[in-house]
Amino acid sequence: MFRSMFARLMAVTMAAVLVCVIGLTALFYVTTRSNFINARLDELKVQANDIAYLASRVRSNSFNPFGYSGVTESYINWKADNIYKEFNAYSVVVDRTGQITVYMTAELLSESGLTFDRQHVLDTLSEVLTGQEIVQRQDGPSGPMFTVAVPWMDNGVALGAVYIQTAAQTVYAGFRTIAFNVALAALAVLALAGVAVFFISRQMVKPLRVMAQVAGEFAEGRFDRRAPVSGSSETRELASAFNLMAGQLAALEQTRREFIANVSHELRSPMTSIQGFLEGMLDGTIPASESKRYMQIVLDETRRLSKLVASLLNLSRMENSETQLAYSDFDVHECIRRVIIANMSQLDDKGQEVTLSFGDEPLMVHADAEQIEQVLINLISNAVKYTPEGGHIAVETAQDKACVRVIVRDDGPGVSPEDAPYIFDRFYKADKSHTVGKGTGLGLAISKRIMERHGQTLRLLPDTPGAAFEFTLENARGEE
Repeated sequence: MFRSMFARLMAVTMAAVLVCVIGLTALFYVTTRSNFINARLDELKVQANDIAYLASRVRSNSFNPFGYSGVTESYINWKADNIYKEFNAYSVVVDRTGQITVYMTAELLSESGLTFDRQHVLDTLSEVLTGQEIVQRQDGPSGPMFTVAVPWMDNGVALGAVYIQTAAQTVYAGFRTIAFNVALAALAVLALAGVAVFFISRQMVKPLRVMAQVAGEFAEGRFDRRAPVSGSSETRELASAFNLMAGQLAALEQTRREFIANVSHELRSPMTSIQGFLEGMLDGTIPASESKRYMQIVLDETRRLSKLVASLLNLSRMENSETQLAYSDFDVHECIRRVIIANMSQLDDKGQEVTLSFGDEPLMVHADAEQIEQVLINLISNAVKYTPEGGHIAVETAQDKACVRVIVRDDGPGVSPEDAPYIFDRFYKADKSHTVGKGTGLGLAISKRIMERHGQTLRLLPDTPGAAFEFTLENARGEE
């Protein structure tokens, strides 16, 4: 239950909305109920003051004990009837002796069946006669009641009081309609909030579901799929990062396929040559007098295979972070000279010239000498491979307080802008023709990884004729 993000988001949001709606509804109910009751009682007090005003302004000694004229008495009756009809309340006038006069008409009084709390009137009369107005809730003969009492005055003297009593249930009943409407409004708000949260949550979760679907298609090998960049800013950022990862995976998959094709070609070509020449010598197709020449070819092809396997093993070793570097102080110039001498036969075969531009001798650095020699072998071998016959190769060094810089330049065709961002990627080959002897695209990847493990850099220098690679080395510890 609630395992999906959509369900959890819906549950949490709706719980928050429900708490807010219940809290606000309860606060509104309590506040409105109190205000409604107070307003009704204030209205009753106004009505009581109106009757008190009539009682105090119009007096006659020639009539009933209170001495009202017939017109005034009829008007008070009319007021009392209206109060009953509107508020379902008793209206009575009490003199100073406690005599109570009911001014509702006889017909209406017989229909109402109201019970007046006479004792409460007598208990509070003395307080009202002092000039105070009272609004009280008390338990009457037929249940809780509200009583409003005001004095009626004549020349500043309280001659009696006007009492209006109504059942508490009657006042509360007037609020029930409001409470019912409030409850309906709260339910409507909750329903609308639920619908809104449903669609908003689904809209928020939809991009994640699409990304999950695209990830599943990726697992099936469909690397051309991308997630739509939509939704909130966080979702768009996630989709953009996902698409970036997808693009990198697609590029890596394409590079892997090209690598397999390259390696397959590099392995098949020498193995085919070796098999063909050996079969020719065994079945007599190749004369015994030429066997030595063809055996040399077989040996060269075997060495090429060995070099390919060594490159693969070297890359695997570089990827293993547990392999420790053997740091030492050594002369980088001497290292460069050894690599040049190792490639001298190839340089002579192609008639290429090498220029060394060195500064101070010796130039001591702190690194793994064997690994740095491998970097130089890869860079100089590439320069020899891609520099045309009669071309020129230059190796330069420079030193400052920060580091030692080594640059290998050639005047070959250089690296195209399309290939430049990928030349240090594993298995990448700028030459897509699978030309025999052009390598497998591992040399620069291995060199880059070696320099990264040293905490140094290897980069292709921009805007240079041919190709120029620069890598940095740490100064020897004794010279810091």
